[in-house]
Amino acid sequence: MGGLFAGIALKRLGHNVRILERNPSPFLQDQGAGIVTGAEMLQFVQRYDVTKTPIAVVSRARHYLNRKGEEIHVERKEQRMTSWDLMYNLLRANFDGDGAQGGAPSKSGNAKYDYGCRAVDITQDDAGAVSVSYCSRDGNQEKTPADLVIASDGGSSTARSILEPETKRTYAGYVAFRGTVLETELSESAKAALFEKFTFFHAHGIQILAYLIPGKHGTLEPGARLMNWVWYCNYPEDSGAFEELMTDVDGNRHRRTLPVDKMRPEIWEQQKRYASEVLPPQFAEIVCGTERPFVQAITDVLARKNVYLDGKLILMGDAVAGLRPHTAASTSQAAKDAMAIVDMIEGKTTMDEMKHIVMEYGKKMQQHGVDIGNRSQFGEHPLSE
Repeated sequence: MGGLFAGIALKRLGHNVRILERNPSPFLQDQGAGIVTGAEMLQFVQRYDVTKTPIAVVSRARHYLNRKGEEIHVERKEQRMTSWDLMYNLLRANFDGDGAQGGAPSKSGNAKYDYGCRAVDITQDDAGAVSVSYCSRDGNQEKTPADLVIASDGGSSTARSILEPETKRTYAGYVAFRGTVLETELSESAKAALFEKFTFFHAHGIQILAYLIPGKHGTLEPGARLMNWVWYCNYPEDSGAFEELMTDVDGNRHRRTLPVDKMRPEIWEQQKRYASEVLPPQFAEIVCGTERPFVQAITDVLARKNVYLDGKLILMGDAVAGLRPHTAASTSQAAKDAMAIVDMIEGKTTMDEMKHIVMEYGKKMQQHGVDIGNRSQFGEHPLSE
């Protein structure tokens, strides 16, 4: 998403933009994840989205349940929730017209989305010109020159590993199980507790949350929306349980994410039994009703800086600061970074001002995520069971 944020904004300025997407499929879909739409993300959509697609389900309160499923605390706070799938489709529509929501304006620069391209090196010659070397989807080693390279390649960023080999991504000691359930499949008790609310439950070493998100094809129609949940559970890295969890149905070991449809059935059955033992009944219901869960290992990473190669390479988003999901800010961080980079290119701000905006936000939110995540999983939350 970070690459698409930057690509759309630069294209609207008349620049020719080429995205090297490492995923082997031409169009990503069915990522099964909810997103809290922060202020920066909404600002980006308002500024750049030409499709005018409604993107969010409104949550009207944050509230907390006890083990019995009773409400023990409520905050009247309105938030907007969207889905990874809807946002990706919307961004593709605005970048290269391939999304489901429509096309991009023709008066802007050229846009090219090359999938199956895995970056392997970034070099600068004696004249200062920068090139990206990559392995294409047909297996060839290729190189492309660029006036500016923006590296939005995630928490395990290849660009950052080349430029800052000493900066390592580290595991935080716990994972997030994630999934969705169609809202019509929920009981009346679950609907009453979870609908149009941001719902939480905390216990020792456990946090789970849930909220409604758009359904298939981005629909906001009641009855077709999805209940999205995230359940944090402690798994020490050197434990056999963590190793088993991250080994998929084909025997492959995953380092950071166990994708949809790859969890071993016996592991998921075990997790559903655990849900029934420790979670409020409404949360146990949505976990046990999920057919396609996936797992994210929670990690930390923070780059030393975000500008390299005489200003011709800029890191952004998770490549700068990998935020823990508790912050609900990773997508907003990517939108904020993209707008800061474009403001600098337009001459509205200086390079130093852009560096400050990106790095200070990254440092602040990265530390905030560590603090609230560690309190949740290894300390005592004030509203913990």
